[in-house]
Amino acid sequence: MEALQRDIATTARFEDAFDVDLAALDRADFAPDDQTTLDGPGGDPPLVAGVDQAFLDERVVSAIVVLRGAEVVERTHAVSPLTFPYVPGLLSFREGGPILDAFETLDADPDVALFDGSGRIHFRQAGLATHMGLALDVPALGVAKRLLCGTPVADTDRLDAGDSVAIESDDRMDAPPGTVVGHAVQTRQFDSYRINPVYVSPGHRVSAATARDVVLACRGGYKLPEPTRVADAYADEVKADYS
Repeated sequence: MEALQRDIATTARFEDAFDVDLAALDRADFAPDDQTTLDGPGGDPPLVAGVDQAFLDERVVSAIVVLRGAEVVERTHAVSPLTFPYVPGLLSFREGGPILDAFETLDADPDVALFDGSGRIHFRQAGLATHMGLALDVPALGVAKRLLCGTPVADTDRLDAGDSVAIESDDRMDAPPGTVVGHAVQTRQFDSYRINPVYVSPGHRVSAATARDVVLACRGGYKLPEPTRVADAYADEVKADYS
């Protein structure tokens, strides 16, 4: 399976390759109380999908929420059996199939997808966002809550909202030394207490710089970018119904 991950990383494109001007997301407002209409090339509004999961014993809820700015365009989910054990570094083999089950129920065609997990910031450059982006052939990026591997080029302890620090490959990774594989991104910060950044990396058809910019553009009022935050909430909602 590690060899397969290396093959996936070789096939994936860690560079910008998409039709929609994702930089236009800077003009969108993802805060739910202040919606803004966003037009991409040809007047088509970019659609951003957030993907997250919640676990039910030997089953998993895979939730997808598609946003146009703060507007929820579509919500869908699948409940699938878990057929692969929990193995650090191989989570995409456990979680990827159920996510594809959810995408089979999706009507919308998202312009970019944000996954709760890593993309290129992975020992073999093939985290969940890389697997899913390649399988779906959609611009994809990973948003992780902790740093799996790689080394920040500067201190990340006291970043202000909107700041980012590049993450370079280290000796635990297959990428050439010094390769920028993602960024620590400070989406929110507070005067009364400090919160940690999220770790953003390209999955497929998106560069490390663009992945960072997309997450900054998708900020709302919370630490997680809005697409994955609302997907997380929806996954918990479905889980509660099944529980």
